[in-house]
Amino acid sequence: MFKKILVANRGEIAMRVIRTCKEMGIKTVAVYSTADKDSLPVRFADEAVCIGPPVSAKSYLSIPNIISAAEITNADAIHPGYGFLSENEKFSRVCQEHGIKFIGALPEQIAAMGDKATAKATMINAGVPCIPGSEGLLKDLEDARENAKRIKYPVILKATAGGGGKGMRIVWKEEDLEGAWDSARQEAGAAFGNDGVYMEKFIEEPRHIEIQVAGDQYGNACHLSERDCSIQRRHQKLVEETPSPFMTPELRDKMGEAAIKAAKAVKYEGVGTVEFLVDKNRDFYFMEMNTRIQVEHTITEEVINYDLVKEQIKLAAGEKISGKNYTPLLHAIQCRINAEDPFNDFRPSPGKITDYHSPGGHGVRIDTHVYAGYSIPPNYDSMISKLIVVAQTREEAILKMKRALDEYIVQGVKTTIPFHQKLMTDPKFIEGDFTTKFMETFVL
Repeated sequence: MFKKILVANRGEIAMRVIRTCKEMGIKTVAVYSTADKDSLPVRFADEAVCIGPPVSAKSYLSIPNIISAAEITNADAIHPGYGFLSENEKFSRVCQEHGIKFIGALPEQIAAMGDKATAKATMINAGVPCIPGSEGLLKDLEDARENAKRIKYPVILKATAGGGGKGMRIVWKEEDLEGAWDSARQEAGAAFGNDGVYMEKFIEEPRHIEIQVAGDQYGNACHLSERDCSIQRRHQKLVEETPSPFMTPELRDKMGEAAIKAAKAVKYEGVGTVEFLVDKNRDFYFMEMNTRIQVEHTITEEVINYDLVKEQIKLAAGEKISGKNYTPLLHAIQCRINAEDPFNDFRPSPGKITDYHSPGGHGVRIDTHVYAGYSIPPNYDSMISKLIVVAQTREEAILKMKRALDEYIVQGVKTTIPFHQKLMTDPKFIEGDFTTKFMETFVL
């Protein structure tokens, strides 16, 4: 087992990893930018190293700075959390070269699943259902036209190196294709330094359902059931729950089997997530694989009563998985609490938290890095906490979440708490009748 782990991240996920390391008797190193010098990870880690200014490119995305911090503190492993360098093939490889264990996927696994066009080809070969689309990247506009004619409109253009909705365009008819082609490639090039684009059939009224998987160094893989992430805005998830109200035992078996095939196809090591779109007929299609811990891993932990970060660390240290597939017996919901103004198009609201009171009680969990007096920097993601509840049934979980949200006080900045309060009383949400288009008609 590792003696010291450097946490190459910030915020609530850095705190989350530090807590598990302490429970495992492993020393921790926090790295931080000057904007995060007063953060809880810096306070609670055994050691802390400043790695640069607030700009991510010069701190949390600087591979040389992070490797240097690991070497001067004699860390024998690095946990990247999510975001930043967590799915960076080069970072995983550099860790290998320096004899530091990267607690995540191997470079070749990240390469296989990180490029979406390559990932899709891999999944087709593995027999995992995929959305009809182009074979690899589109060569030019004419190639896009021919594929759209074959697939039939509506189609969607996607950046191969994309994420968060960048470089993505829905095209409903042929005359709109050229404009969408130009803007998708331009946005992809600016966001990722790669303007490669591929095309898929656009699935109308889909659910976004993902399967948590785990794989070890010996070729074994299992799934830990599903999470429904359909409540999202501009491709950013807002609320996640497990089990999905749309799920059936038969669909869970099929999707779980497909997710295990996906993991085994790349000899996946660690915990990861296979994401699917599921249409109204419960036909499902592979979307992508995230080769890291997910923001919403918490709800899976609550329904299976197991620490997934601990599992990550154990798998990275060479332990075997149990091989057991899980079916959730409880119901868990997570609300992402962001420093954003939901009454003003979710505009970010950085600033100083003047008063803070978190909810508690049976079945209520808060993952956060903030406190009264903490100043939220404007440089990073606006999520300040995750509020998670677990109960016997979905109905009880919704009522518990309503109660917990009513207790949650964050003053000094705007937050998404009022949005979540309204959502928990929405008839369609309560009935489980929603798709990824839910937020397009939701009125706060």
